Amino acid sequence: MTKNMNYNINNNGYYGEFGGAYIPEMLYPNVEELRQNYLKIMAEPSFKAEFDQLLKDYVGRPSPLYFAKRLSEKYTTKIYLKREDLNHTGAHKINNTIGQILMAQRLGKTRIIAETGAGQHGVATATVCALMGLECIVYMGEIDIARQAPNVARMKMLGAEVRPALSGSRTLKDATNEAIRDWINNPVNTHYIIGSVVGPHPYPDMVARFQAIVSEEIQWQLKDKEGTDKPDYVVACVGGGSNAAGAFYHYLNDTDVKLIAVEAAGKGIHSGQSAATSALGFEGIIHGSKTLLMQTNDGQITEPYSISAGLDYPGVGPMHAHLYKSGRAKFMSITDSEAMTAGLELSQLEGIIPAIESSHALAILNQKAFKTNDIVVINLSGRGDKDLQNYIDYFKL
Repeated sequence: MTKNMNYNINNNGYYGEFGGAYIPEMLYPNVEELRQNYLKIMAEPSFKAEFDQLLKDYVGRPSPLYFAKRLSEKYTTKIYLKREDLNHTGAHKINNTIGQILMAQRLGKTRIIAETGAGQHGVATATVCALMGLECIVYMGEIDIARQAPNVARMKMLGAEVRPALSGSRTLKDATNEAIRDWINNPVNTHYIIGSVVGPHPYPDMVARFQAIVSEEIQWQLKDKEGTDKPDYVVACVGGGSNAAGAFYHYLNDTDVKLIAVEAAGKGIHSGQSAATSALGFEGIIHGSKTLLMQTNDGQITEPYSISAGLDYPGVGPMHAHLYKSGRAKFMSITDSEAMTAGLELSQLEGIIPAIESSHALAILNQKAFKTNDIVVINLSGRGDKDLQNYIDYFKL
């Protein structure tokens, strides 16, 4: 890890060597309009006031920082859970969609498109479109539509149109491809709400800034509970990586705080059914940015796999690619079975049923030893309601 390295985005839209905007010419006006305006709009007092008010009164923030007493006793360290699962819609995703819907309004957009894997981002997008009275179309892989049926029903009930992606692996990557096609065909009136810290610049930075509320709250909440605003470790699961970007954001350049990013190893890193990008990926371009990407020797994208619909993305956001390559964050991989066991354990020790995505972050407690006085903050990015059928099938409940 290099001292004095900056882990934030630079003026050209790169984190180290990762990022940028690799987009077809047809998309250039859309992306450029956003790039030129996003920081100005976010700095406007009226934008900040509306964003903060909605996070408080609509989303229910601040989300609690909860000391997990029984989990801490089992693993003989101090474990705090950042309760993003208690947000309206059940995950961190709403933080970003609130920000982006306000951005879209200020850019004069009347039609919203989004992609979704687990459905949480689709639900969060449909929610804010209902709130603001805007047309909403969500692209979702056909396989994900089948395995996340409750979230599909929620989106439809909120007034969104859910369009299936029928190509490729029919999961998140393919839904993203369809959304990008739509955006190319509807450039003037449409804003694309990307759900993670992926895509062309300025999306990775914009999404990270909207999610930064997570680490902003951790700082003052921890100060209140422990007398320090710095945990020893911040742990978060990473697919594209928006919940991790939010949890890490205010600690990126503070190397006293260790960052642990947890990826989905699926059935094992080298099983051929995995989504462990840091272990398996190398540099490539996906969905408009240069990042680490699981691909074949001739550059074809490898199909990712995870029991968690929110982690089976073949790449990782450019911020995380930089955190991995620079050594600033430690990347760990957790298998399906390890994640499911950790999810059941949290349910039975703390009375909290986590999303399977979040269960991956919890599972590192079995793999890494912490000191007794370490303060370990785990971002509990979502609640397990959407995954109940997976838990039922897996544990034969």
